Amino acid sequence: MQLGRVTGTLVSSQKDPLMEGMKFLVVRTIAPDNTDTGSYVVAVDVVGAGVGEVVMYASGSSARQTTLTKDKPCDAVIMAIVDTWDVDGQTLYTK
Repeated sequence: MQLGRVTGTLVSSQKDPLMEGMKFLVVRTIAPDNTDTGSYVVAVDVVGAGVGEVVMYASGSSARQTTLTKDKPCDAVIMAIVDTWDVDGQTLYTK
């Protein structure tokens, strides 16, 4: 699992039929110290995340383990919205 911040949405009118009805979000990956890594990923949103929220996402074969993405051609999935996280006793993020 990785951390990221939702930075935008992606709309695709032509896609594999197995992906119909799925919401795509653009996620900028962030490091555990809450700094941007400079990388982006497009992920299927299965939890109702929105722009600006910090999320946890999985990629690769793990992305196909949620109820909505099982056996679908999906390489990244947002599976949690982060409320808070602490590192070494210091709170780095609170929603």
